[in-house]
Amino acid sequence: MTMGKSLLIPALCLSMLVSTAWAQSPDDSNASDKGFWYLQTGIVTHHFSSDPDHNNHQDLIGLERNEASGFIYGAATFRNSFSQRSYYAYAGKRFDSANYPVYLKVSGGLLQGYTGQYRDKIPLNHLGVAPVIIPSVGAHYGPVATELVLLGFNAAMLTAGVRF
Repeated sequence: MTMGKSLLIPALCLSMLVSTAWAQSPDDSNASDKGFWYLQTGIVTHHFSSDPDHNNHQDLIGLERNEASGFIYGAATFRNSFSQRSYYAYAGKRFDSANYPVYLKVSGGLLQGYTGQYRDKIPLNHLGVAPVIIPSVGAHYGPVATELVLLGFNAAMLTAGVRF
């Protein structure tokens, strides 16, 4: 895959996210009633099985829109378990606790980036893009949040980010 084609999915996702942000009214002062953006990065990753090929430094950067209804959508780029630059475009649902600043989140989308000898390390990656479902549990304190993300049966990642 050429460099131009490999950047197509993230460029389309980023343009969708930016256009949605710009389309919001400038008087959106009460963000909790209207939703928020979430910018996150990976802190640490742990693979459940030991493999010298595994990368535990994902260099994750993700931007996600959280609507007041709990609907989420976003895009992320990271280095996969084999240090290949990968991209994830997704939508899903956030389930907030009524009593505590914690939540569950489930996202589903398309993952691109597992190529070459690692192409079959994720299921259904026949065309170089695979469908995935990613559950997580998170907590926030004001604008700061952290999540524990389960990456299939292979790894877990701790992320941190800011809500705005």
